[in-house]
Amino acid sequence: MNTKIRAKDLVAQMTLEEKASLCSGGSAWTLKGIERLGLPEIFVTDGPHGLRKQKGMSLSDSVPATCFPTACATACSFDRGLLFEMGAAIADECRQEDVAVLLGPGVNIKRNPLCGRNFEYFSEDPMLAGEMGAAFVKGVQSRGVGVSVKHFAANNQETRRLTVNSVIDERTLREIYLAAFERVVKQAKPWTLMCAYNQLNGEFCSENKYLLTDILRDEWDFDGIVMSDWGAVVDRVKGVEAGLDLEMPGGDTWNDEQIILAVNEGRLDEKYVNLCAERIVELILRTLDRVKEDYDAEVHHALARRVAIASSVLVKNEGLLPSSIFKTAAVIGAFAETPRYQGSGSSRISPTMLDTAKREFTKAGVKFVYAPGYGLDDAEPNEPLIAEACEAAKGKDIVYIFAGLPDKFESEGFDREDIMMPRAHTELIRRVSEVNPNVAVILSCGSVVDMSWEGYAKAILISYLGGQAGAGAAVDILLGRVNPCGKLAETWPYKLEDVPSMANFPGTGNNVEYREGLNVGYRYFDTAGVEPRYPFGYGLSYTKFEITDLLLSARRAADDGEITVSCMVTNMGNIAGAEIVQLYVSPAASDKVYRPAKELKGFEKVRLNPGESKRVWFKLGGRDFAYYNTDAKKWTVDSGNYIIGIGNSSRDIRLQSAVYVLNTDGIKAQDKRNKLGCYYDVKPGVPVSDAEFEAVLGHPIPTDSVSDGPFTINSCVGELLTCEEGRKLMSKYMKDGKLSGPDEDFTHMFEKSFMEMPLRSIGMIDPEVFAKAKLPALVERLNKSRGL
Repeated sequence: MNTKIRAKDLVAQMTLEEKASLCSGGSAWTLKGIERLGLPEIFVTDGPHGLRKQKGMSLSDSVPATCFPTACATACSFDRGLLFEMGAAIADECRQEDVAVLLGPGVNIKRNPLCGRNFEYFSEDPMLAGEMGAAFVKGVQSRGVGVSVKHFAANNQETRRLTVNSVIDERTLREIYLAAFERVVKQAKPWTLMCAYNQLNGEFCSENKYLLTDILRDEWDFDGIVMSDWGAVVDRVKGVEAGLDLEMPGGDTWNDEQIILAVNEGRLDEKYVNLCAERIVELILRTLDRVKEDYDAEVHHALARRVAIASSVLVKNEGLLPSSIFKTAAVIGAFAETPRYQGSGSSRISPTMLDTAKREFTKAGVKFVYAPGYGLDDAEPNEPLIAEACEAAKGKDIVYIFAGLPDKFESEGFDREDIMMPRAHTELIRRVSEVNPNVAVILSCGSVVDMSWEGYAKAILISYLGGQAGAGAAVDILLGRVNPCGKLAETWPYKLEDVPSMANFPGTGNNVEYREGLNVGYRYFDTAGVEPRYPFGYGLSYTKFEITDLLLSARRAADDGEITVSCMVTNMGNIAGAEIVQLYVSPAASDKVYRPAKELKGFEKVRLNPGESKRVWFKLGGRDFAYYNTDAKKWTVDSGNYIIGIGNSSRDIRLQSAVYVLNTDGIKAQDKRNKLGCYYDVKPGVPVSDAEFEAVLGHPIPTDSVSDGPFTINSCVGELLTCEEGRKLMSKYMKDGKLSGPDEDFTHMFEKSFMEMPLRSIGMIDPEVFAKAKLPALVERLNKSRGL
């Protein structure tokens, strides 16, 4: 009997109370079972770049696990096979700890570099994010462990993340913000998917039927369960009807009781409860054959090092690297001794071991002098430490400076205010370069940073957050033991103002308007002609590659056919290396549909020995030339010539050829230039008007939902402080030390985000005072204090 039939049979034997009980977790990290039917509870835990099986409330109190590079790094590998291998390794660690579902990967799009959780996401490009996510999911699930792809959908900032309303037009939603999820769902068949906290066009994702059922299940054929992000549920009954199977965390039975009450009162059809229960039972059944087994921590550490090597991006090299020939060196920067290797928040892992650059240079036999240059908490220059560093750098053949963003500069729970590195780091780079120009900077950060100091370095290696073996990987690259091959998965601008979403980030009040539409990342920079510091897809190697002989299987094709594209890649240097060949499609010469100048539609990583050549192959189908037609409500192709471009970044297209693609569905594009002028003629600094945004939305721009009206369970702490009763409640709460939390990571994250936390979510911190059953009376009391 297959799991679907068996699940349906088991649910048919359950009472309504048992079915409703399955719709919420048993605790913070478990799903309930039904013992009398032989269904055990199962364990889920945070990921996504390693196992974080939490012991208590402390973010750092978790079992030791391999900390692999974060998604901001692994996306730069452009290596599907490596992501599969990494996923399988993490699954093996899950099996050892009896974990059934790993909560990851995150495939949200990097709309803006200020998003505090960008380190946990792959890319600004949905094709790359989807391919990396799908490969990781396949790897994890190949070992009998499930995943939860997150955060569905349009969760692109941490500011007001629990209540913010993402206002997005349908075409942008489909082509940019849903496309990575669609690719993962269709390619990898994830066991679970996690809904986001935010609202999407006025409807919370946890109760958004259009997202959770109409698109996810009916269009994409998703057959797993949808779980909530922790504390994302607003109206549980509405969520059940919309397709939200599981509420997390568990421990509070109030919403289970609301489901039962709604069914008994005829407000909720029991068939929806049955569907949720059947899908949850099917998930439990999928996990029963999982065998607990031990893993080799040393082997996984070696894999983490390989992943970090493939994910590191060399963006500048004026002949300084590789540096194995140098006899004397200085190693500068506190990160060389205490590395920044992962992000902060729910993904924080307790590593099984941890490389440091100092130890790795020593093991490699490098003779060096070390100076910290800055304190780990220094924001401003530390003059004594800089003076010491300058003295250490004098006369050395090479100076390695380890710098970037400290933990407190970026984290889950809050967004950055700018892209600046601490002056303690940038001033160190400048001052050291004045006494020794042979400076190589190794950057540790989870997202884009300002690099106005670029001219003070002869070489720059972006390690991002390279995991527990990241320092060893960096030393391998610096010394030439391996050849760097990573490419940037996001555009690095010269200045923050060049990013198109800055005009509407993080929004005003409780709305954030995605007025820039399709113009995200390189799509904007290449279309508007804005020069980036480093373009999407860019990265250097210690060798040179030549791309030649572009071939297309046809010069004319129908949109229901397939085109094969190939090219030759040759390693022209004298050392082995890997090139990432990228295929971009530029739109037909038509004024009817606005399109980005080019879009990534394929990539392949090819490894070559010196002088070796290989042919690289791509396949393109109708979807690769299509746009989402909001009038027809389907993907369609505009007939015309399309340019196939092959290169090694979005700004370095080496070969081009045209193909004519014919529309066969009879749907003709509608010219909307008169209403959407800014979207057709994209220019830097020209804002999208209210009239244009309303036209692309197809309805009036929603008004801000934050008001002086009555308090609700969605009212945030900052709003509650506007009344005496709220101030009394919150000051007493914080005075009692509930906010401080058990460790520094927890405290810092919640201090930043607490004012934006809605009343309904505070129960995750203090379930006794803010239990769901107590919220209606609490809201009434708060409103009475305002005379409402």
